[in-house]
Amino acid sequence: MEALFNQLPIGLSIGAVLLLIALGLTFTFGQMGVINMAHGEFIMAGAYTAYMVQDWAGTQAVVVALPVAFAVAGAMGWVLERLAIRHFYGRPLDTLLLTWGVSLVLQQVARDLFGAPNVQVTAPGWLDGRIDVLSGSLPYTRLFIMGLALACVAGVWAYMSRSAQGRRMRAVMQNRELAAVGGVATGRVDQLTFFIGSGLAGVAGVALTLIGPVGPSLGTYYIVDAFLVVVAGGLGRLSGAVIAAVALGMINSYAEFWTDASLAKVVVFAAIIAFLQVRPQGLFVLRSRALT
Repeated sequence: MEALFNQLPIGLSIGAVLLLIALGLTFTFGQMGVINMAHGEFIMAGAYTAYMVQDWAGTQAVVVALPVAFAVAGAMGWVLERLAIRHFYGRPLDTLLLTWGVSLVLQQVARDLFGAPNVQVTAPGWLDGRIDVLSGSLPYTRLFIMGLALACVAGVWAYMSRSAQGRRMRAVMQNRELAAVGGVATGRVDQLTFFIGSGLAGVAGVALTLIGPVGPSLGTYYIVDAFLVVVAGGLGRLSGAVIAAVALGMINSYAEFWTDASLAKVVVFAAIIAFLQVRPQGLFVLRSRALT
């Protein structure tokens, strides 16, 4: 029983990682309907940003890189939206193929720039060590990621519910045509939405440097899990993404405790499939007004 309790903080830490990775997709996929397979490469870009910042920021590179990675990945997403994706709105399969091709190109660019071997980002000294939780322990790096995930969720919630631009974003999400008639510049909203969603992926990439090496294929390891969180939580629903990420983290933690890492992934996929059979629209359904 004690060992089972010890899995609780581990599950929460896994859920925090999943939430950070999936948070950007609540914008680009959940709200805009764009199946962005290049989301993983924006995560990779954020991780490599931390690696490059390390040359002059030293051991504080992770902290310094957070706003820089947000800007770098956000700019990449903005360019992608302006040059290509804006021509394919309402055509999700086309955006899937388009962004998949972009992801392959970005991976090759990373290999050309940084080489095939993985690189490492040094964590700040104040993140060394562990904290005792129940009868086990949790690394400070995992606690930092959990705090970062909470801060990002709070920021996204405040932006969506308290700012005028966030309300415009929700208006476009619920009814694009009506929002355009009401004077909302939907094109600008799309640009900003993609910038924020991609920027959040960059922040997730910086966080991932605390738990493993950085390589050109970093994003591909997490992209499927990110889509699972968004779909299970309900498209475009921030609260659903939070609950789904924590739930998947818990399932993965306890399944891995009883079996192993590979079988734990199978258990997570099976749980998602079973859940979507009951609630195909996810935990929360986005309410919209439409004329019938």
